Amino acid sequence: MSIQVSPQFLLALMILAGVATLQFYKGRKLNLAMMQHYLRSIEEVVKPKDKNYIWVGGYVGFRAYYKVNETNIENFDYTLTLLPRQSILYFPVSKLINRHDKIYFVVHPHSKIKREAHLIQKGYYRMKPKIENEELMQKEIVEVDGVKYEALFEKRRDVELLREFLQGFSRIKDVKHISLTPKTNVLYVFMKPDLETIEKDTKHIVRFVNERLRESPFDS
Repeated sequence: MSIQVSPQFLLALMILAGVATLQFYKGRKLNLAMMQHYLRSIEEVVKPKDKNYIWVGGYVGFRAYYKVNETNIENFDYTLTLLPRQSILYFPVSKLINRHDKIYFVVHPHSKIKREAHLIQKGYYRMKPKIENEELMQKEIVEVDGVKYEALFEKRRDVELLREFLQGFSRIKDVKHISLTPKTNVLYVFMKPDLETIEKDTKHIVRFVNERLRESPFDS
């Protein structure tokens, strides 16, 4: 039994294949350029003494591990994940599911974080991340420059500290979740990165750890 294929269908397949191939090279080049820009911008600010990179899914990102050991920063790690611009078929699906490029900073200070606190942008997560001992923490909604966040905390002073930290970012609405976690002794920042402001925002994170996390509120 033979299957007849119309010339129009074959032409459509050839056009789709050509467009997909063109998009692959164009999207790959764009993602690689973006990764290089983020890497250079962050590295110039952090100035690591040692570094290690791990690719994440080919052309959609990487993990960076920086050994700093200077001022109040021991380690400075981050994960960058980009939308799959190289895939004409999967890009719209990823755009719908993941919405935007993402960067996750995990900073390990030398100073000890004694209490846990979170600011989570209200309505951002489809499924809110699991937070250990959440039922024991106080909760309230805070607003920062018109953007609402759910605050989870042990002491109010830590919420005010995170609010102050949040106000220093270039675009507050791009910051989705910030937290202080004593169990792992880290400052966590999850945000939508921007090519134009990544250097400024990285400087802000470094300054906050070196200056504000060294002060007395975390000693009591």
